[in-house]
Amino acid sequence: MQHREVRKSNRQSNAGLLLVFVVVLIIVVACSARSVSLYHKSKELSVTQAQLEQQLEDANNRAAELEEREKYMKTKKYIEDEAKNKLGLVNSDEILIKPKEDDD
Repeated sequence: MQHREVRKSNRQSNAGLLLVFVVVLIIVVACSARSVSLYHKSKELSVTQAQLEQQLEDANNRAAELEEREKYMKTKKYIEDEAKNKLGLVNSDEILIKPKEDDD
């Protein structure tokens, strides 16, 4: 009778170890799958971060250009240039020479 109890106990012990091994294996596989998923997500976020940093740098450069343009637009030189280009005006000490138009 003791021999049967030892076998039964041994089988239960083996079944218990097998069950623990399967549970641990499932947990390891699940953690590995999640780890791979997080790794890919990390790569995607790194690419997105690089793109956003480039956009920020471009926006900062554009803002600096606009500030320079704003400073230029407040100068007398800008007003004179616009008057010459858009309105065809000249200063009183300048002589305007226009090319002769051909009537071919």
